[in-house]
Formats: sequence, C-alpha cells, structure tokens
Amino acid sequence: MIRRSLLSGLCGLTLAFSALPALAQDPAVAPVRIALETGMGRIVIETDPRAPITAANFVRYADERRFDGANFYRGMTVAPGYALVQGGTGGLPNRNLPPIAHEPTSQTGLSHVNGAVSMATAGPGQATGDFFIIIGDLSSLDAGKTAPEDPGFAVFGRVVEGMEVVETILAVPKSAIEGEGVMRGQMLDPRVPIVTARRVETPAP
Repeated sequence: MIRRSLLSGLCGLTLAFSALPALAQDPAVAPVRIALETGMGRIVIETDPRAPITAANFVRYADERRFDGANFYRGMTVAPGYALVQGGTGGLPNRNLPPIAHEPTSQTGLSHVNGAVSMATAGPGQATGDFFIIIGDLSSLDAGKTAPEDPGFAVFGRVVEGMEVVETILAVPKSAIEGEGVMRGQMLDPRVPIVTARRVETPAP
C-alpha cells in the first residue's frame, strides 16, 4: 500500500504532460553542484555521473534558469523519519524540456537513501523538471523492489548541503483541500519558492 501510494503521488503532477522521451542528452561526465536558493535557505545538490542522462537534464534546467521562480510544493511523511519533499517545474509546459530516458537504479547502482535526489515521473521515459529529495531510507522506490519488472524512480544525485532546510520544508503546513488522491493533504501551503538554481564550485577529489 505504501509503495502504491508513493507511486501514485509521485506520478500525479507529471502525468498530464507526458510525451515521448528524448533520445539523446549531453552526458554529465563529472559531478556538478547546483545550489538552490529557496525561501527557507540553501540546498546544494551534487549530481552523480552514474546517471548521466538524468544528471545532465537537471543541470540543464538550472543552467537555463528553468527552476528560477519554481517551488517546492509537496511534503510526504511515510513514517517518522521516512519522508520526501518534491519540487520543480510542476509540469508547466512553458518551463519543461522534452522528457528523458529512464535510468533505473538497477543500472546506476544508486538508491533512495537519505539525501538522495530522484526524478518525479508518471512512468519510465516521462521525467521532465520535477524532482524529490529523500529523508531517511525509501529504497522501496528503487527498481525491482516490489517486482522484477518494477522500473522504480531515477536517482541522479544527493544533497551535500542543506538537509536541515529540506526537513524545514517538510514541516511547512499542508493544505487540507489541495491535491488529488493520495496527494490530498501533502501539498505545501504556502509553497516554498526556489528563487534561483546555479552551479557552484565542486571541490576537487
């Protein structure tokens, strides 16, 4: 039941804008750090080259300023210490780039552990500009966790600074009336703005 609820909710805001996946993306050949300056503070996300298509997509949204003026709009607690916050373009066509190919965790070796950043999507090959950040361990969202054919969601990076900001966003009051289905009661009220999203220096290895 928890898995179905997570899947339904993560798909909800992107389903209406699904399209054919982009067949080619510039690969991310090294980790890139993107600083999200939000209304609650700074969150720095480092992309992971093991998910090159998904990482490059996130960086492109930042470089093209598509996250500027977007927001975090959802916070869901599965159990104490196990939660996620979701943000991004909210499926707005004027902000979204074409969908990208799916990179399952079974391929990348990544997992939905504390601080992981993953793509919200209506299904494989439909992810655009919405993402979520994991609090705790939600590895049930990994590929193959509930069935061998389960595609899971595509982890592409991790929070390296600002997890306390993520937890503050999760604590924002939720609307009692917004959201459809399992998302009812999970929509942040007020939304937390993403003021800017910019590259920052990645420390040398």
